[in-house]
Amino acid sequence: MRTVHNVHAAELPKRAETLLRDGHRLALVAAHHDADAVRLVHLFVSGPPDTRIELHVRLDPARPEVPSLADLSFPAGRFEREMHDLHGVVPLDHPLPRRLVRHFHWPKGWYPMHPDAGDPPDFGEQEGPYPFLEVTGDGVYEIPVGPVHAGLIEPGHFRFSVVGETILKLKARLWFVHKGIEKLFQGRSVAAGLPLAERISAVGHALAYCLAIEEATGTTVPEQAQCARALLLELERLHNHVADLGMLCNDVGHGILNAHAQRVREQLLRLNNTVTGHRLLRGGVVPGGSALHSLPSPAQWEAIGDDIREIVRLALGHSTVHDRFTGTAILHAEAAHDIGCLGYVARASGLSSDARIAHPFTLYGRPAHVPVHTSGDVLARFLIRAEEFDASLALIQDLTDRVATGAVLGPSPVPGGGPRSGVGIVEGWRGTITTRVELAADGSLARVKPVDPSFFNWPALPVVLNDTIVPDFPLTNKSFNLSYAGNDL
Repeated sequence: MRTVHNVHAAELPKRAETLLRDGHRLALVAAHHDADAVRLVHLFVSGPPDTRIELHVRLDPARPEVPSLADLSFPAGRFEREMHDLHGVVPLDHPLPRRLVRHFHWPKGWYPMHPDAGDPPDFGEQEGPYPFLEVTGDGVYEIPVGPVHAGLIEPGHFRFSVVGETILKLKARLWFVHKGIEKLFQGRSVAAGLPLAERISAVGHALAYCLAIEEATGTTVPEQAQCARALLLELERLHNHVADLGMLCNDVGHGILNAHAQRVREQLLRLNNTVTGHRLLRGGVVPGGSALHSLPSPAQWEAIGDDIREIVRLALGHSTVHDRFTGTAILHAEAAHDIGCLGYVARASGLSSDARIAHPFTLYGRPAHVPVHTSGDVLARFLIRAEEFDASLALIQDLTDRVATGAVLGPSPVPGGGPRSGVGIVEGWRGTITTRVELAADGSLARVKPVDPSFFNWPALPVVLNDTIVPDFPLTNKSFNLSYAGNDL
């Protein structure tokens, strides 16, 4: 259930503090440039039961200023910095007001999401070097990594301050390839917005987008289609978790296990192609329903499950693998909570958050058991993936009898019906994805704000690397496996 409350800017901190104290988390902050005001939407969520509370604040467009919530919520501080960089909204008394999204070569005073922004101006000289914290002392030196990396990953800059091999401080600098996804959504039809959401993440973001659209238009989705969507969500989880399990083994020198894991992943990608006609499962989730081509047999799932369990058994039975995983890059539960971590990163540190339980979109898409570990190290993040693989297989087998192939669609929405805004919350394979949409009078997309779990989880990576060693950085980074692109929408 979603409720909307209009509040004055001065009331916002007190209202937010109350919600946070009552167990809600800040899932999203979006700025809207209405005709007469800049309207901020703060979405707080909790569950079960599924609860969604929006605080709407209207600001003077000539001087859009709002009290900062950074001292109440770490994610709020990051949302505020992002909002300032893209919209020009000033968070008053923010403890760290420097740029987050806009690099220093971006023109000063140009806010790309402002309605008067126009085309990007010429990029000029940098305002100055990025203010990295310098660590000084005997034997301290810096190791810069990136932003351009070997391989196909997107750019990110990591600066290590180290003594010998021990990391004293790591600073991650992201947002090198800002794509303007939110701007690209504006003015599109609902149908034209789906491929854009799919290219953030084929199932997770596409489903969050469709759920938001369906709430905004008052569309009813048949239960059979909801089950098909839940099945697709687990299929996406499978091939990504398998890849991570293998690459974690590879990062500690066990390449043969990685080769077998990637072999299984290829099998899963081929199965995906038979299910929706696309190896990454695009096309399976559509506004109002689902579209499946075929369903794999129970025997295929049983064979894949046996394969992965054998790979996990061999990995954990190898002393080098087990020793390198154990105790490496620990994220304690308190830090994970304060940072606002989501998904397997949070569950490896003892936090049981899972949108399939807290914000279910179907009665049948909830796992019987959500794996949780408390050690918060690389081993815990490996085990969470392995156990979630088994949980996803069981869920897929249960859902298979509840879905149908072909297009399964609900009745077309009544033109102009529905509340004209909607929120979709989905447990993607990395963690909880939240998307909020607002529709224009003609039914086109006026505003779409997607939030990827990587936005919440990236700040935890430097925290866990303090007092570890440089050779453990690739292993730790892979155990988080955060998205550069999802963070930089």
